[in-house]
Amino acid sequence: MKKLSAALLLLSTAVSAQPFDNSMTEEAIKARLQPVGEVYLAGQAAAADAAPAGPRSGEQVYQASCFACHGSGALGAPKTAADWEPRIAQGFDTMLDHAINGFNAMPPRGTCMDCSDDEIKAAIEFMIK
Repeated sequence: MKKLSAALLLLSTAVSAQPFDNSMTEEAIKARLQPVGEVYLAGQAAAADAAPAGPRSGEQVYQASCFACHGSGALGAPKTAADWEPRIAQGFDTMLDHAINGFNAMPPRGTCMDCSDDEIKAAIEFMIK
């Protein structure tokens, strides 16, 4: 109960510390009424600014999707060079197959469901450096 109370206190402090323009000017009202996102149904084109800027680097994929396990070694995920050695010995194609299709505790694509095969490959190359 004490942990929950502390978490709520921290959350309320963080929220209340955010600047908020609650004035009744036309600009302030328009700013508050702006949508926070958009929904696109299958077959609809997304806004131009929502399109990806190109393939992500291995480091970008690692930071966004791989770090949670490979940065901490969670569930036996290889973290150090010594951890990677037996996997490297199996060959890069095997590592790529395991990363794309999942293996043991690793889910398919390491939870990066929007990553291309090339982005997964780049992430592996980044991790084994």
